[in-house]
Amino acid sequence: MKQGTILIVDDNRNILTTVKMLLENTFEHIVAIANPNNIPAHLREDKPDVVLLDMNFQSGINSGNEGLYWLGQIKKMRPQAKVVLFTAYADIELAVSGIKAGATDFIVKPFDNDKLIATLKEACSKSAGGSDAGSGESGMYWGVAPCMQELRLMVTKVAATDANILITGENGTGKEVLTNEIHRLSHRSGKSLMTIDMGAVSETLFESELFGHVKGAFTDAKADKAGKFELAEGGTLFLDEIGNLSYALQAKLLTALQRRSIVRVGGSVPIPIDVRLICATNRDLSDMVTKGEFREDLLYRINTIHLHLPSLRERREDIPALARLFLNRYAAMYNKPAMELTPAAEQKIKDMPWYGNIRELQHAIEKAVILSDGREIGEQDISGSASVAEKPMEGVQTIGEMESRLIEKTIRECDGNLSQVASRLGVSRQTLYNKIKKYGL
Repeated sequence: MKQGTILIVDDNRNILTTVKMLLENTFEHIVAIANPNNIPAHLREDKPDVVLLDMNFQSGINSGNEGLYWLGQIKKMRPQAKVVLFTAYADIELAVSGIKAGATDFIVKPFDNDKLIATLKEACSKSAGGSDAGSGESGMYWGVAPCMQELRLMVTKVAATDANILITGENGTGKEVLTNEIHRLSHRSGKSLMTIDMGAVSETLFESELFGHVKGAFTDAKADKAGKFELAEGGTLFLDEIGNLSYALQAKLLTALQRRSIVRVGGSVPIPIDVRLICATNRDLSDMVTKGEFREDLLYRINTIHLHLPSLRERREDIPALARLFLNRYAAMYNKPAMELTPAAEQKIKDMPWYGNIRELQHAIEKAVILSDGREIGEQDISGSASVAEKPMEGVQTIGEMESRLIEKTIRECDGNLSQVASRLGVSRQTLYNKIKKYGL
């Protein structure tokens, strides 16, 4: 599925053409401009979700001040837009300054195509329009369910502190959206919120991603690179799927947290860190401690405050409002007329199990909007991906569908324990995680 709108700003027209072609299958609307003075007009007219911004525009001037200036202007005019900086190897330290000034990430030239696409997709998913957990003005839809109101009260109390937080909940309940809300309410909101998906980072790249590296530390280390700890300085560091971190790497993370400093890979100089740590998982870390799969001392360190996000099945009174929120969003996105749910469709939505939680509901509504020819979404237009797994395997049409159902079924049988799921299916955790992402489980 194509995502929102991206504005590309670079004075090199060859780069504009190349990047635009690369992103044709990723973004719904792509705007490419060579003159940064046109940025304000496009922010007003096109309302981009993401801006890919070059750091230097005038020939022979490589200070990066232009990029930092326009970064500031974008954050003032359209604060919900995520800015990804475009920079050369020699300007990486400038990019780090940009991150501290509010940019979401940076891409180094010459760029890797897959890395470019992945970085921009991630940035779009973090924008106000790309949230997948139901959002209002603040980015978080709290609803009226008592369990959510209790959680909201707790978040209000702890957000203003620097206490480390562990967020638990099933897949699709909105753990990253809750993290964004906590950061927004904290005194660190003016600084960066950096995210690392522990399930998507290989063990070999973990230290470089988290702690950074110095030039020559390994074969592809062509320049010094700051890690996410440094980029989050003064702000918040979000470690998603912390339960997927191997036991050996847990020790390295614990050491950094205890010493409040990190050392870049290949380096020797300790670098002090000041971050607020938020971790998330869909697994039972206490059970993992008992089984020797997770360090007890690390659990104590990251679990000063524990917040649990209830499943959609535990807050059924919020389902119709969430569905209407997504209905309005996708009707606008796909240029459809105003739509509404029939009473039968609303009742079906309330009764469905929604094992994939808010993310599954969102996808179901989006699909219904795309396929609808009228203004009403009927009972027959609503289907859920996770509940499909209950159907007999004989009904599958493709190998991919069979694989998707098998993974869903095994996840439920293992109560979301992905290590156990991977073991039962005979694949690595990384392979399993990639397939979960592929099928949107």
